[in-house]
Amino acid sequence: MRDYVELTKPRITWLILMSTAVGFYFGAREVWDWLAAFHTLVGTGLIASGTAALNQWYERDADRKMRRTAGRPIPAGRLSASRALIFGTALSAAGFLQLSLGANLLSGVLGLITLLSYLFLYTPLKQRTHLSTVIGAVPGAMPPMIGYAGACGSLTLEAWVLFTILFLWQFPHFLAIAWMYREDYARAGIVMLPVAYPDGEATARQMVMYSLALIPVSMVPSLLGMAGKFYFFGALVLSLLYLYSGLRASLERTIGRARTVLVASVFYLPLIYGLMLLDRSSL
Repeated sequence: MRDYVELTKPRITWLILMSTAVGFYFGAREVWDWLAAFHTLVGTGLIASGTAALNQWYERDADRKMRRTAGRPIPAGRLSASRALIFGTALSAAGFLQLSLGANLLSGVLGLITLLSYLFLYTPLKQRTHLSTVIGAVPGAMPPMIGYAGACGSLTLEAWVLFTILFLWQFPHFLAIAWMYREDYARAGIVMLPVAYPDGEATARQMVMYSLALIPVSMVPSLLGMAGKFYFFGALVLSLLYLYSGLRASLERTIGRARTVLVASVFYLPLIYGLMLLDRSSL
């Protein structure tokens, strides 16, 4: 059972559900439907867990070659590939049905698009081009859209703003991971940006570029009335700190600095969501 749970990547699923819940909150506005919230969160959790399991099934050969993933259930031989495939498919199907029937069809379709684009675009492209990171950031930013759709059955500018914040946030986060484990990725034939350009200049440039782009976008919720001035200045401070960590990593291209960016990214997302919800509730 522990191995099946590990297939679902619970830490990542938690971040996905956090983003989904924020999207649902803003989509619900003044009308909160607890049953719809339950179906949206559980359905998203199921489809995210299924996607994670199917991804590990797909990448089992590459995982065997990387030190950080060799201990996963399939490459370590604790679970067979066929069982992982059945498990991931069952979870994904259950998640799609729960979203479509329990919440609404739009949320189910968005969940399905997330799964398909992650598995059939992003995952195979990882061994062909470093641009796969850009492709993968699209399904990675879908959770608040699914949550928003689950609450109101439509997508508005607010939903797209939440999508864009999460889309931009991912790049410094994943580039930091890619820099830290670039030798592992190279060993497995995964063409991340630090593998394609080992000097780190391109990685540093993109890390700073996306951190800069995140600053104005992170403040848009205040301009749309999704949050107030408290959020505006809080988001500005958090985004500047996130940029600072990226700038330090771009000047000192070490694993330690990359790890600092990773830690900053892990704190950034829940903090900015917390500010958004706190300031929204006071409006």
